[in-house]
Amino acid sequence: MAVGKEIRGKIKSVENTRKITKAMEMVAASKMRKAQDRMRTARPYSDRIAAITASLSKANPEYRSPYMRDLAKTGKTGNVGFIVVTTDKGLCGGLNTNVLRAVTQNMRDVQAAGGKVSAVAIGNKGFGFLNRAGANVVSHVTQLGDAPNLERLIGPVQVMLQQFIEGKLDAVHLCFNRFVNTMKQEPTVTPLLPLTADGLQSAGAKAAAEGKGYAWDYIYEPDAAVVIDELLKRYIEALVYQAVAENMASEQAARMVAMKAATDNAGNLIAELKLIYNKTRQAAITKELSEIVGGAAAV
Repeated sequence: MAVGKEIRGKIKSVENTRKITKAMEMVAASKMRKAQDRMRTARPYSDRIAAITASLSKANPEYRSPYMRDLAKTGKTGNVGFIVVTTDKGLCGGLNTNVLRAVTQNMRDVQAAGGKVSAVAIGNKGFGFLNRAGANVVSHVTQLGDAPNLERLIGPVQVMLQQFIEGKLDAVHLCFNRFVNTMKQEPTVTPLLPLTADGLQSAGAKAAAEGKGYAWDYIYEPDAAVVIDELLKRYIEALVYQAVAENMASEQAARMVAMKAATDNAGNLIAELKLIYNKTRQAAITKELSEIVGGAAAV
């Protein structure tokens, strides 16, 4: 029964794996609810700061912030920066693979047009991938935990913002997984910089539609340039924070689904192994009985 013993060992091993995947599924489900609440809580701040920024930019058309560079002056083959948001851990299905595939395609398009590419990696998986791909990673942050920390995000993002202000970059794209629902997460590559008046007006339209958009006459201290630049910077940081929150909610949803699939597959494998074990055991018993009967008949 050496074969039977080996099969029993496999069954025990798969059962232990199923216990682990089931526990991970339950943990991911708990964390997903918290991540969704955090993501939804951050949205009103992003909407409100977008409305204020749109109102300010409309009230002061004579001043153009360096974050609102004219797209027509950047040329067709500019240098582009990518802020890539991924997870720190794996076991979440194809979540990271999908967004990194989209990032790779966009980077190749920029390089094919004669531009140079720089990247900021938020998350260990993206950081490792970009390093293996030989990308120019100007800054990174990993091990963010279960909740995004804006203070840890500001430093790496500021490196790319400074390159954009200095003219080393003509555009910056934000890459992350947008949370749609538990079963669907969309890999998204969206333009972040330069900001446009139309884009700000569109972002602030939600607040205006809710009756929160008013025409104000602003008094600036110390001056309009400082206030608008600082507000735009905070707006960009809010967009990055929201993207990280969306990606974390997507991570937990994808992990829960992946672990549920792994648990179900383990159950199916255990059933197949038990069937094989029973057939092997039955064949061994039948063989022993045949030998006994044959021996008795020979006597």
